[in-house]
Amino acid sequence: MAKKTTFQVWAEYIPVRAILGILSILPRKLSVRTGIALAKLFYSLTGGRKDVALKNLTIAFPEKDEGQHLALLKASFANLGRVLGEFSQFQKMTREQLDGLVEFEFERPEFVNSPERKHIDAERKKGRGMILVGPHLGNWEIGVFAYSAAREPLTYLARPLDNPKIEEFVARLRSRFGNRSINKTNSVSAAFEILRSGGILGALPDVNMHPKDGIFVPFFGVEACTTRGLAMLAMRTNALIMPMCCVWDEAKRKYVVRYGSLIEPAAAPVADRNAEIYRLTAAITAEMEAFIRLAPDQWIWTHKRWKTRPPGESPIY
Repeated sequence: MAKKTTFQVWAEYIPVRAILGILSILPRKLSVRTGIALAKLFYSLTGGRKDVALKNLTIAFPEKDEGQHLALLKASFANLGRVLGEFSQFQKMTREQLDGLVEFEFERPEFVNSPERKHIDAERKKGRGMILVGPHLGNWEIGVFAYSAAREPLTYLARPLDNPKIEEFVARLRSRFGNRSINKTNSVSAAFEILRSGGILGALPDVNMHPKDGIFVPFFGVEACTTRGLAMLAMRTNALIMPMCCVWDEAKRKYVVRYGSLIEPAAAPVADRNAEIYRLTAAITAEMEAFIRLAPDQWIWTHKRWKTRPPGESPIY
């Protein structure tokens, strides 16, 4: 992608900064309602890549009709507005406010005393690194933001935005409680160091990958090209893999951070390395699907998740 001119950088940055700035001075609930209204307006004016979303929804939920698919699509746009509204508040949110807004499932008594939680805590105390993996579901931004405020900072893999001014501003908000990002394109050595030193690495592995960087595993019953990098990192560093998502619970009027089943690389060296990469990647992807099925109205259905196809298969989009 060609580098943006100075004019382009500022032409994009000023309206983004203005929108977030206006939302940030509003009370949180009003900011969220305004963000949702803006997202709904955007959808009504543009259709929001409706064709891609409906194709994805047909793949994921063939039993639902078009009306139900459209309802999920509209709800997913409203969810993006909620993410925008909450994100605008990051600059002034306190740890106490986050504690009241975000509930961590693992802090409930039944989870604190569970064998899995005790195993994770014991391994972490030994200095074992952990990879937190989650989909672009609910409010992934506030999930990692609250995690750093309530538990410990983490490093997350992300592709930098192609506008350096917006990237700098967004990164500053995300890092208030110690989180930091590393470019997922050139991250191998940095990620190794984080995990080998017992740190936490966050990643969102629910996006389409180029064939040279991915492996095909089932996602809603259809082969999807998925990053193999996280499996390889876990195998090289013996890191734990913990699926996690942060979804809005309307009944509780708060976010709930939910956890999936712990995934671990083989304890001993494996004879077939590719088979182990496949096993771990498929397990991660199955957890992403399970999360999305729990809250399908909060996932980004406009992403071309099945764009890369196995050799010989026809394009989906």
